[in-house]
Amino acid sequence: MSEVVLHRLPWWRRLTAELTKSPVSAVLNIAALVVFVLIAIPLVNWALIDAVWTGESGDSCPPGSGACWAFIGSKLRLILFGRFPYDEQWRAFAGTVILVALVVISLNPVFWRKWLLPVWIAGLLSYGILMWGGVFGLSFVESSLWGGLPLTILLTVFGVGFGLVISVPIALGRQSKLPVFRLSAIVFVEAVRGVPLISVLFMASVLLPLIIPDGFTPDGLGRVLIGLVLFLAAYMAEVLRGGLQAIPKGQYEACRSLGIAYWPMMLKVILPQAFETVLPAMVNLFIGALKGTSLVVIVAMMDLLGAAQAALADPKWIGFYVETYVFAGIIYALMCGSISWYGRQTERSLREMREQSNDRR
Repeated sequence: MSEVVLHRLPWWRRLTAELTKSPVSAVLNIAALVVFVLIAIPLVNWALIDAVWTGESGDSCPPGSGACWAFIGSKLRLILFGRFPYDEQWRAFAGTVILVALVVISLNPVFWRKWLLPVWIAGLLSYGILMWGGVFGLSFVESSLWGGLPLTILLTVFGVGFGLVISVPIALGRQSKLPVFRLSAIVFVEAVRGVPLISVLFMASVLLPLIIPDGFTPDGLGRVLIGLVLFLAAYMAEVLRGGLQAIPKGQYEACRSLGIAYWPMMLKVILPQAFETVLPAMVNLFIGALKGTSLVVIVAMMDLLGAAQAALADPKWIGFYVETYVFAGIIYALMCGSISWYGRQTERSLREMREQSNDRR
Protein backbone atom coordinates (compact mmCIF):
# COMPACT_ATOMS: atom_id res chain seq x y z
CA MET A 1 0.00 0.00 0.00
CA SER A 2 1.45 3.34 -1.04
CA GLU A 3 2.16 6.08 1.47
CA VAL A 4 -0.40 8.41 -0.11
CA VAL A 5 -3.21 5.85 0.16
CA LEU A 6 -2.11 4.91 3.68
CA HIS A 7 -2.39 8.47 4.95
CA ARG A 8 -5.96 8.74 3.65
CA LEU A 9 -7.14 5.80 5.77
CA PRO A 10 -8.61 6.16 9.31
CA TRP A 11 -6.06 5.99 12.11
CA TRP A 12 -7.09 2.50 13.22
CA ARG A 13 -6.70 1.11 9.71
CA ARG A 14 -3.34 2.83 9.34
CA LEU A 15 -2.23 1.24 12.60
CA THR A 16 -3.42 -2.19 11.47
CA ALA A 17 -1.64 -1.81 8.15
CA GLU A 18 1.59 -0.81 9.88
CA LEU A 19 1.42 -3.77 12.30
CA THR A 20 0.74 -6.33 9.54
CA LYS A 21 3.11 -5.27 6.80
CA SER A 22 4.49 -8.81 6.60
CA PRO A 23 3.81 -12.20 8.30
CA VAL A 24 6.94 -11.89 10.42
CA SER A 25 6.02 -8.35 11.45
CA ALA A 26 2.50 -9.46 12.39
CA VAL A 27 3.77 -12.36 14.53
CA LEU A 28 6.33 -10.22 16.33
CA ASN A 29 3.83 -7.43 16.97
CA ILE A 30 1.21 -9.83 18.30
CA ALA A 31 3.79 -11.50 20.57
CA ALA A 32 4.90 -8.10 21.88
CA LEU A 33 1.28 -7.12 22.49
CA VAL A 34 0.65 -10.33 24.46
CA VAL A 35 3.75 -9.74 26.61
CA PHE A 36 2.67 -6.15 27.21
CA VAL A 37 -0.81 -7.25 28.35
CA LEU A 38 0.65 -9.93 30.63
CA ILE A 39 2.81 -7.28 32.29
CA ALA A 40 0.23 -4.50 32.30
CA ILE A 41 -2.62 -6.41 33.98
CA PRO A 42 -0.84 -7.21 37.28
CA LEU A 43 0.83 -3.80 37.23
CA VAL A 44 -2.50 -1.99 36.93
CA ASN A 45 -3.98 -4.18 39.67
CA TRP A 46 -1.09 -3.36 41.99
CA ALA A 47 -0.83 0.36 41.19
CA LEU A 48 -4.53 1.27 40.89
CA ILE A 49 -7.19 -1.33 41.57
CA ASP A 50 -5.82 -2.94 44.75
CA ALA A 51 -3.90 0.15 45.91
CA VAL A 52 -4.45 1.82 49.29
CA TRP A 53 -4.84 5.59 48.90
CA THR A 54 -5.47 6.82 52.47
CA GLY A 55 -4.13 5.88 55.86
CA GLU A 56 -2.32 7.15 58.95
CA SER A 57 0.36 4.45 59.26
CA GLY A 58 1.71 1.30 57.69
CA ASP A 59 -1.08 -0.69 59.33
CA SER A 60 -3.44 0.80 56.72
CA CYS A 61 -1.67 -1.27 54.05
CA PRO A 62 -1.93 -4.93 55.05
CA PRO A 63 0.25 -7.56 53.36
CA GLY A 64 -1.19 -8.73 50.06
CA SER A 65 -2.75 -5.37 49.19
CA GLY A 66 -1.65 -3.25 46.26
CA ALA A 67 0.56 -0.19 46.29
CA CYS A 68 0.46 1.84 49.49
CA TRP A 69 0.05 5.32 48.03
CA ALA A 70 -1.12 6.44 51.47
CA PHE A 71 2.57 6.50 52.41
CA ILE A 72 3.34 8.86 49.52
CA GLY A 73 0.45 11.10 50.50
CA SER A 74 1.64 11.21 54.12
CA LYS A 75 5.28 11.97 53.18
CA LEU A 76 4.68 14.00 50.02
CA ARG A 77 5.96 17.32 51.36
CA LEU A 78 9.05 15.68 52.86
CA ILE A 79 9.85 13.94 49.56
CA LEU A 80 9.33 17.09 47.50
CA PHE A 81 10.95 19.68 49.79
CA GLY A 82 13.29 17.75 52.09
CA ARG A 83 14.29 19.55 55.27
CA PHE A 84 13.08 22.96 54.14
CA PRO A 85 11.00 24.40 57.06
CA TYR A 86 7.47 23.05 56.81
CA ASP A 87 5.68 26.38 57.16
CA GLU A 88 7.99 28.00 54.58
CA GLN A 89 7.76 25.36 51.86
CA TRP A 90 5.56 27.61 49.78
CA ARG A 91 8.66 29.72 49.23
CA ALA A 92 10.59 26.76 47.84
CA PHE A 93 7.67 25.94 45.57
CA ALA A 94 7.36 29.53 44.29
CA GLY A 95 11.12 29.84 43.78
CA THR A 96 11.25 26.58 41.82
CA VAL A 97 8.35 27.71 39.62
CA ILE A 98 10.23 30.96 38.88
CA LEU A 99 13.43 29.08 37.99
CA VAL A 100 11.64 26.60 35.73
CA ALA A 101 9.71 29.44 34.07
CA LEU A 102 12.97 31.26 33.32
CA VAL A 103 14.40 28.14 31.70
CA VAL A 104 11.25 27.50 29.64
CA ILE A 105 11.16 31.09 28.42
CA SER A 106 14.85 30.99 27.50
CA LEU A 107 14.40 27.80 25.46
CA ASN A 108 11.88 29.48 23.16
CA PRO A 109 13.53 31.59 20.41
CA VAL A 110 10.48 33.87 20.38
CA PHE A 111 11.65 35.33 23.71
CA TRP A 112 15.28 35.88 22.69
CA ARG A 113 15.07 39.64 23.08
CA LYS A 114 17.06 42.30 24.90
CA TRP A 115 14.67 42.15 27.85
CA LEU A 116 15.50 38.51 28.53
CA LEU A 117 18.65 39.34 30.54
CA PRO A 118 16.84 41.79 32.89
CA VAL A 119 14.11 39.17 33.32
CA TRP A 120 16.74 36.61 34.36
CA ILE A 121 18.30 39.07 36.81
CA ALA A 122 14.93 39.89 38.37
CA GLY A 123 13.96 36.23 38.45
CA LEU A 124 17.19 35.14 40.13
CA LEU A 125 16.88 37.94 42.69
CA SER A 126 13.33 36.79 43.45
CA TYR A 127 14.54 33.20 43.65
CA GLY A 128 17.30 34.10 46.10
CA ILE A 129 14.94 36.15 48.27
CA LEU A 130 12.39 33.34 48.41
CA MET A 131 14.91 30.58 49.12
CA TRP A 132 17.20 32.38 51.57
CA GLY A 133 14.80 34.90 53.04
CA GLY A 134 16.08 37.25 55.72
CA VAL A 135 14.33 40.23 54.10
CA PHE A 136 10.76 41.46 53.68
CA GLY A 137 9.71 39.62 56.81
CA LEU A 138 10.83 36.22 55.52
CA SER A 139 12.75 34.04 57.95
CA PHE A 140 16.29 33.07 56.95
CA VAL A 141 16.74 29.52 55.67
CA GLU A 142 20.28 28.15 55.34
CA SER A 143 21.16 26.48 52.07
CA SER A 144 22.02 23.32 54.01
CA LEU A 145 18.27 22.92 54.63
CA TRP A 146 17.37 23.10 50.94
CA GLY A 147 16.41 19.76 49.54
CA GLY A 148 14.01 17.64 47.56
CA LEU A 149 12.86 18.62 44.09
CA PRO A 150 13.92 22.31 44.36
CA LEU A 151 17.51 21.26 45.05
CA THR A 152 17.51 18.78 42.15
CA ILE A 153 16.24 21.44 39.74
CA LEU A 154 18.65 24.06 41.11
CA LEU A 155 21.70 21.82 40.67
CA THR A 156 20.60 20.76 37.19
CA VAL A 157 19.86 24.27 35.89
CA PHE A 158 22.99 25.95 37.24
CA GLY A 159 25.24 22.94 36.67
CA VAL A 160 24.22 22.61 33.02
CA GLY A 161 24.06 26.37 32.41
CA PHE A 162 27.47 27.30 33.79
CA GLY A 163 29.00 24.05 32.59
CA LEU A 164 27.89 24.80 29.03
CA VAL A 165 29.33 28.32 29.18
CA ILE A 166 32.70 27.09 30.51
CA SER A 167 32.86 24.20 28.04
CA VAL A 168 33.07 26.56 25.04
CA PRO A 169 36.49 28.12 25.85
CA ILE A 170 37.77 24.72 26.98
CA ALA A 171 36.78 23.10 23.67
CA LEU A 172 38.28 26.00 21.72
CA GLY A 173 41.41 25.77 23.87
CA ARG A 174 41.88 22.11 22.96
CA GLN A 175 41.93 23.10 19.29
CA SER A 176 44.10 26.15 19.82
CA LYS A 177 47.51 26.37 18.18
CA LEU A 178 48.91 28.04 21.31
CA PRO A 179 50.55 25.34 23.48
CA VAL A 180 49.63 26.98 26.80
CA PHE A 181 45.89 27.00 26.09
CA ARG A 182 45.89 23.58 24.44
CA LEU A 183 47.85 21.84 27.21
CA SER A 184 45.84 23.54 29.96
CA ALA A 185 42.58 22.39 28.38
CA ILE A 186 43.89 18.84 27.90
CA VAL A 187 45.09 18.57 31.50
CA PHE A 188 41.80 19.88 32.87
CA VAL A 189 39.61 17.61 30.75
CA GLU A 190 41.65 14.46 31.32
CA ALA A 191 41.97 15.13 35.06
CA VAL A 192 38.24 15.62 35.55
CA ARG A 193 37.18 12.80 33.25
CA GLY A 194 39.59 10.44 34.98
CA VAL A 195 37.58 10.35 38.21
CA PRO A 196 33.88 9.66 38.89
CA LEU A 197 31.44 12.41 39.82
CA ILE A 198 31.33 11.15 43.41
CA SER A 199 35.05 11.86 43.78
CA VAL A 200 34.69 15.34 42.29
CA LEU A 201 31.83 16.22 44.67
CA PHE A 202 33.71 14.82 47.65
CA MET A 203 36.92 16.67 46.79
CA ALA A 204 35.00 19.91 46.21
CA SER A 205 33.33 19.59 49.61
CA VAL A 206 36.47 18.60 51.52
CA LEU A 207 39.42 20.17 49.72
CA LEU A 208 38.04 23.61 48.82
CA PRO A 209 37.88 24.75 52.48
CA LEU A 210 41.56 23.72 52.81
CA ILE A 211 42.65 25.56 49.66
CA ILE A 212 40.58 28.75 49.83
CA PRO A 213 41.34 31.19 52.69
CA ASP A 214 38.91 31.48 55.59
CA GLY A 215 36.06 33.84 54.88
CA PHE A 216 36.11 33.15 51.14
CA THR A 217 35.07 29.51 51.23
CA PRO A 218 31.62 28.93 49.71
CA ASP A 219 29.04 27.03 51.71
CA GLY A 220 28.17 23.39 51.10
CA LEU A 221 25.79 24.15 48.24
CA GLY A 222 28.33 26.42 46.56
CA ARG A 223 31.07 23.78 46.80
CA VAL A 224 28.79 21.13 45.32
CA LEU A 225 27.83 23.48 42.46
CA ILE A 226 31.50 24.20 41.71
CA GLY A 227 32.31 20.50 41.54
CA LEU A 228 29.27 19.72 39.40
CA VAL A 229 29.95 22.61 36.99
CA LEU A 230 33.58 21.61 36.48
CA PHE A 231 32.64 17.97 35.93
CA LEU A 232 29.95 18.78 33.37
CA ALA A 233 32.14 21.37 31.66
CA ALA A 234 34.83 18.77 30.98
CA TYR A 235 32.38 16.34 29.38
CA MET A 236 30.55 19.01 27.39
CA ALA A 237 33.87 20.37 26.13
CA GLU A 238 34.78 16.97 24.68
CA VAL A 239 31.37 16.62 23.04
CA LEU A 240 31.64 20.12 21.60
CA ARG A 241 35.17 19.42 20.37
CA GLY A 242 33.75 16.56 18.34
CA GLY A 243 31.28 18.97 16.77
CA LEU A 244 34.07 21.44 15.98
CA GLN A 245 36.07 18.71 14.27
CA ALA A 246 33.04 17.82 12.14
CA ILE A 247 32.93 21.32 10.61
CA PRO A 248 34.58 21.29 7.15
CA LYS A 249 37.77 23.30 6.85
CA GLY A 250 36.12 25.20 4.02
CA GLN A 251 33.95 26.99 6.58
CA TYR A 252 37.04 28.40 8.30
CA GLU A 253 38.71 29.30 5.01
CA ALA A 254 35.58 31.05 3.73
CA CYS A 255 35.39 33.19 6.88
CA ARG A 256 39.07 34.13 6.63
CA SER A 257 38.71 35.00 2.97
CA LEU A 258 35.88 37.36 3.89
CA GLY A 259 38.04 39.01 6.55
CA ILE A 260 35.93 37.82 9.49
CA ALA A 261 37.83 37.93 12.79
CA TYR A 262 38.29 34.87 15.02
CA TRP A 263 35.60 35.46 17.62
CA PRO A 264 32.85 36.62 15.22
CA MET A 265 33.67 33.58 13.08
CA MET A 266 33.37 31.24 16.05
CA LEU A 267 30.27 32.80 17.58
CA LYS A 268 28.28 33.34 14.38
CA VAL A 269 29.45 30.62 12.00
CA ILE A 270 31.34 27.73 13.58
CA LEU A 271 29.82 27.24 17.03
CA PRO A 272 26.15 27.27 15.86
CA GLN A 273 26.94 24.49 13.39
CA ALA A 274 28.94 22.57 16.01
CA PHE A 275 26.11 22.75 18.55
CA GLU A 276 23.62 21.56 15.94
CA THR A 277 25.87 18.59 15.15
CA VAL A 278 26.28 17.50 18.77
CA LEU A 279 22.75 18.33 19.93
CA PRO A 280 21.73 14.68 20.57
CA ALA A 281 24.89 14.06 22.60
CA MET A 282 24.35 17.29 24.56
CA VAL A 283 20.78 16.32 25.39
CA ASN A 284 22.11 12.99 26.63
CA LEU A 285 24.56 14.83 28.88
CA PHE A 286 21.81 17.09 30.22
CA ILE A 287 19.72 14.06 31.16
CA GLY A 288 22.76 12.45 32.78
CA ALA A 289 23.40 15.64 34.74
CA LEU A 290 19.83 15.63 36.05
CA LYS A 291 20.11 12.04 37.25
CA GLY A 292 23.63 12.61 38.55
CA THR A 293 22.41 15.18 41.07
CA SER A 294 21.27 12.27 43.25
CA LEU A 295 24.94 11.71 44.16
CA VAL A 296 25.00 14.85 46.33
CA VAL A 297 23.68 12.66 49.14
CA ILE A 298 27.29 11.68 49.85
CA VAL A 299 28.01 15.25 50.99
CA ALA A 300 24.97 15.38 53.30
CA MET A 301 22.66 17.15 50.85
CA MET A 302 19.13 15.83 50.42
CA ASP A 303 17.95 15.99 46.83
CA LEU A 304 14.72 14.40 45.56
CA LEU A 305 16.00 10.84 45.86
CA GLY A 306 17.69 11.54 49.19
CA ALA A 307 14.50 13.04 50.59
CA ALA A 308 12.55 10.01 49.37
CA GLN A 309 14.98 7.73 51.19
CA ALA A 310 14.73 9.86 54.33
CA ALA A 311 10.94 9.45 54.28
CA LEU A 312 11.44 5.70 54.73
CA ALA A 313 13.03 6.24 58.16
CA ASP A 314 9.67 6.95 59.84
CA PRO A 315 8.90 3.96 62.14
CA LYS A 316 5.18 4.38 61.38
CA TRP A 317 5.91 3.61 57.73
CA ILE A 318 8.39 0.80 57.32
CA GLY A 319 9.12 -1.20 54.21
CA PHE A 320 7.42 0.80 51.44
CA TYR A 321 10.52 1.02 49.28
CA VAL A 322 8.83 0.12 46.01
CA GLU A 323 6.25 2.89 46.23
CA THR A 324 8.93 5.40 47.18
CA TYR A 325 11.22 4.62 44.28
CA VAL A 326 8.34 4.32 41.80
CA PHE A 327 7.10 7.78 42.76
CA ALA A 328 10.60 9.29 42.56
CA GLY A 329 11.16 7.46 39.27
CA ILE A 330 7.99 8.92 37.79
CA ILE A 331 9.18 12.45 38.62
CA TYR A 332 12.62 11.78 37.12
CA ALA A 333 11.01 10.22 34.04
CA LEU A 334 8.82 13.28 33.51
CA MET A 335 11.77 15.65 33.80
CA CYS A 336 14.06 13.56 31.59
CA GLY A 337 11.25 13.03 29.09
CA SER A 338 10.70 16.80 28.90
CA ILE A 339 14.38 17.38 28.15
CA SER A 340 14.35 14.64 25.51
CA TRP A 341 11.16 16.02 23.95
CA TYR A 342 12.62 19.51 23.68
CA GLY A 343 15.77 18.08 22.10
CA ARG A 344 13.72 16.25 19.46
CA GLN A 345 11.66 19.37 18.76
CA THR A 346 14.82 21.43 18.35
CA GLU A 347 16.33 18.86 15.97
CA ARG A 348 13.14 18.83 13.91
CA SER A 349 13.02 22.65 13.75
CA LEU A 350 16.65 22.88 12.67
CA ARG A 351 16.12 20.21 10.03
CA GLU A 352 13.08 22.03 8.64
CA MET A 353 14.98 25.31 8.56
CA ARG A 354 17.83 23.64 6.69
CA GLU A 355 15.43 22.09 4.16
CA GLN A 356 13.71 25.43 3.57
CA SER A 357 17.07 27.09 3.06
CA ASN A 358 18.06 24.43 0.53
CA ASP A 359 14.74 24.85 -1.31
CA ARG A 360 15.28 28.59 -1.63
CA ARG A 361 18.66 27.93 -3.17
